[in-house]
Amino acid sequence: MSTSSTTTAIADPHVKDRVDPSRTPIDFNVKQIDDVVLQGPPALMARDLMSPYVWRDPGGRYGLMVRAVPRAADRPEDTGVIWAGWSDDGRSFTMSDAPSILPGPGDEDAGGVEDPTVIVMPDGRYVVYYTGVRSDMAHGELCYAEGPSPDRLTKSGVALASSKSEGNTKEATVDRSVSGDWRLFYEYAADEASRIGLAIGPSEQGPWTEQPTPFMPREDSWDDWHLSTGPLLRDDPERPVMFYNGATRDARWRIGWVAFDRDYRHVIDRGIQPLITPPPADDRGATDIAFAGSVVVADDGAIWLYYSLEDRRLARARIRRS
Repeated sequence: MSTSSTTTAIADPHVKDRVDPSRTPIDFNVKQIDDVVLQGPPALMARDLMSPYVWRDPGGRYGLMVRAVPRAADRPEDTGVIWAGWSDDGRSFTMSDAPSILPGPGDEDAGGVEDPTVIVMPDGRYVVYYTGVRSDMAHGELCYAEGPSPDRLTKSGVALASSKSEGNTKEATVDRSVSGDWRLFYEYAADEASRIGLAIGPSEQGPWTEQPTPFMPREDSWDDWHLSTGPLLRDDPERPVMFYNGATRDARWRIGWVAFDRDYRHVIDRGIQPLITPPPADDRGATDIAFAGSVVVADDGAIWLYYSLEDRRLARARIRRS
């Protein structure tokens, strides 16, 4: 399916859009969709799966960290744990015997841990950003952990705290720009909606300085109310692309894309239609949501976008850039 890019600037005075009609247009198509299969202990397989973060390690294996959530609706005290695993083909993963990140003991994540984002540093160290749900079950903070492997992590505290104007910071996307600064995209709550924020720091650990809003919802569109961060495709450093998550006010989430200039200062292109829309569910009461978690470029150049459906199962789509 084509997403047909647009050269119309977003109508918001706070967004520094500079869509340049002289640039070669960007477009993406979905060529193939696969289920992502996990094999693991019963404690994991009894849970629903969300927020798949997949990466390639230096040896060529595919790593996965995923949020695992109880299926029973009567357990609001457990919003999730984070599990890790490995795969040779990027589709079938063998998971660890125990979770990598559990809630607590600190108050900042005592209510649950969600939304992992993995950064593998040049020295082999793993930095994992995740959402920590506070013990009151009403607030979230963007936290992080570090360690030599995904199953040997030490919590390092809050990476970016919520504020009065930006509540429930979560869903980190992190990148180092061409100029050397680090960029932290994140979701936050404002005006009864989800928004995407941006902060800049000197290293992957910050400290982070908030920047102007990178882009906003569009009127009369599939992303006219909620926005949430998604993964960055960086195979073209001059035009990094975010596969972001957008929704209407009734929270029907779809996956779209937006392209930036090399330093993420301006939006230079944005798809008009969703790239991925959930297929009709067998259960008419199922959650109507597709939510992007990560993107990987394979050795053969294939672009694989990993996402969750219905807040319970995982899939990947092979994307072609036009």
